[in-house]
Amino acid sequence: MQKRKLSFWEIWNMTFGFLGIQMGFALQNANASRILQVFGAEVEHLSWFWIVAPLTGLIIQPIIGYYSDRTWTKLGRRRPFFMAGGILAAIGLILMPNAGLFTAMLPSLWVGAGMLMIMDASFNVAMEPFRALVADNLPSDQRTLGFSIQTVLIGIGAVVGSWLPYALTNWFGITNRAAEGEIPLNLVVSFILGAAVLLISILITVFSTKEYSPEELAAFEDNGGEDEVAKEEQSKITDIFTDFVKMPHTMRQLSWVQFFSWFGLFGMWVYATPAIAHHIYGLPLSDSSSETYQDAGDWVGILFGVYNAVSAIFAFFLPVIAKKIGRKKTHIVSLVIGGISLLSIYIMPNENWAILSMVGIGIAWASILAMPYAILAGSIPPRKMGVYMGIFNFFIVIPQIINALIGGPLVKYLYGGNPIYALMTSGIAFFIAAILTLRITDSED
Repeated sequence: MQKRKLSFWEIWNMTFGFLGIQMGFALQNANASRILQVFGAEVEHLSWFWIVAPLTGLIIQPIIGYYSDRTWTKLGRRRPFFMAGGILAAIGLILMPNAGLFTAMLPSLWVGAGMLMIMDASFNVAMEPFRALVADNLPSDQRTLGFSIQTVLIGIGAVVGSWLPYALTNWFGITNRAAEGEIPLNLVVSFILGAAVLLISILITVFSTKEYSPEELAAFEDNGGEDEVAKEEQSKITDIFTDFVKMPHTMRQLSWVQFFSWFGLFGMWVYATPAIAHHIYGLPLSDSSSETYQDAGDWVGILFGVYNAVSAIFAFFLPVIAKKIGRKKTHIVSLVIGGISLLSIYIMPNENWAILSMVGIGIAWASILAMPYAILAGSIPPRKMGVYMGIFNFFIVIPQIINALIGGPLVKYLYGGNPIYALMTSGIAFFIAAILTLRITDSED
């Protein structure tokens, strides 16, 4: 029994919810550090506030994956999870920039950090069931296309989310100025719009996509059938630890590539705003409320939008390139380009030249979002797609946790308080990930 091939638009609708998820994720990545600094966080402490995000992912992802493998409702088994995650993420998006409203109960800094945790936990609830849905519904020869279309939508959502604060100020006249300790209106409106788009896009996927039943998925396996379904029903959540130990060889190899890729990405997300404000705009590290700092923060959103736009475009070419030179080589070249681009930020003479760096980072980002998952999907059993996608997330969140723990002390004590060197460290991490990709065994390449 074979899975049927889906049309382009069926795959598009199936992954459309990722547009809203990534729009919210982009608003968080480009602006969370700025918001936390406005509420009083020091530069060297930023990574510690961000640690709540990967920590929640480390705990939540495999549990969500486990239960999404075993859940069957009128909405299917994956859709209830990313629908619930989308609703919670939207609440976090609305409340984070409005954390100052809750100062009667807690300091706004802690409320903002709490909303960051809720947002990222909710993105985690939604994200991996989406990836598992692609692997569930597509035959092997369409998976690269499926993850590439997903990357296109991620790119579109991230561009809109990253550029929204700048656009609201420069195109619609919504101010980006605010009193010290307050969040500019353009950020507040951006986060509310992001919440609305997130909910709408997820609902489009929920009501336009069908899922295979557990029995149908079992029948697609060579050794499938009712016995396999029965075994899964008898399994326990503690089997996650057994599955972790017995993870496929290819997944184990990919884990190291993911580790260094996401170590680098986390450093870029946390330190891009203070690094560019200090290194390119020439602002003192203590400045987090001036008009120039707000302009720098808005420009970082533009830069993040550029790399996401490039990733959306490059994702269209990934299946063609991978078919010609293989998925491994495609990923290696992309990571090397990304590493060079991160290092190049140091020598850029002004903020406009930094756009060139973002082009290369966008190429790496597109490959990071697609190639590892396309390689992974062919190496794990379909009946455990959700739990293994959740376990695979360990190698996304663990490097972020490590970076969060050591990033601040590195900036403060080794880099002399200058966050630009955190971006240089991210570039080196990309090079290490490229070297480790050489070791991967891709059975379907």
